[in-house]
Amino acid sequence: MAVPLLSPGPVRRNLRSDAGITLIDVLVAVAVLATLSAMAVPTIQDMSSAIALGEARRMVQSELQQARLKAVSANRIMRVRFNCPLAGQFRMVELIGTPDVPAAPDTAANRCNDAVYPFPAPDANPVTLPNQDGPVRRIHSKVSFGAVQTIEFRPTGMAHSVNADGTSGPPLGGQGVSITVTKGAAVKAVTVNALGRVQ
Repeated sequence: MAVPLLSPGPVRRNLRSDAGITLIDVLVAVAVLATLSAMAVPTIQDMSSAIALGEARRMVQSELQQARLKAVSANRIMRVRFNCPLAGQFRMVELIGTPDVPAAPDTAANRCNDAVYPFPAPDANPVTLPNQDGPVRRIHSKVSFGAVQTIEFRPTGMAHSVNADGTSGPPLGGQGVSITVTKGAAVKAVTVNALGRVQ
C-alpha cells in the first residue's frame, strides 16, 4: 500500500531581520520629525504671542482696577499713566494738587520715576504727597501700547480723562476709553467707562 505524501503546507517567512535598524529607517524617521517640527513652530510662536499679549492686557486691567479701588478707599484722586517713565511701562500715581490746578511735580517728566517717587512712600503724611503711588509695571518687551490715555479715578469711583497740561477733563463719555496693547498685528483692549468700570 502506498503512503500518500503530506504537503508541507505554506512556507512561513520570518519578518524579523537580524540586521537591526537600517540607515534608510533612520533617515525616514528624521524626515518625519523634521516635518512635524516645521509645522509646529508657527503654532508655538502664535501661542507665545497670544500669551504675552494676554498677560499685558491682564496687567493693565488689574492696575486700572487697583487705581479705582485705591481712589475710593483712600479718598484720593488716582491716575494711571502709560509709557511712563519709559515705553512699555505704566504706573498708578496719586494726583499732587487739584484736578483744575495740578502741582508742578505732578506734570513733571520724572513723575513716574520710582527713584524720585518710591513705592512704598517713605511716609503717610498728607502734607507730603504722594503717599499712594504704586510700583512701576512693565509689559513684555515684545508687546507695546497702542492707544493710551491717562485715566483718572475720583473717590466716587468715576473715571475722567486727563488733558495734556495735567488738568482733569470731563468724565469719560459714551462707551468709555480703550487702552490697547499690541504685538505685531494682534491687538487687545481694556475699556474704562465713565462709571469707572474696567472691562
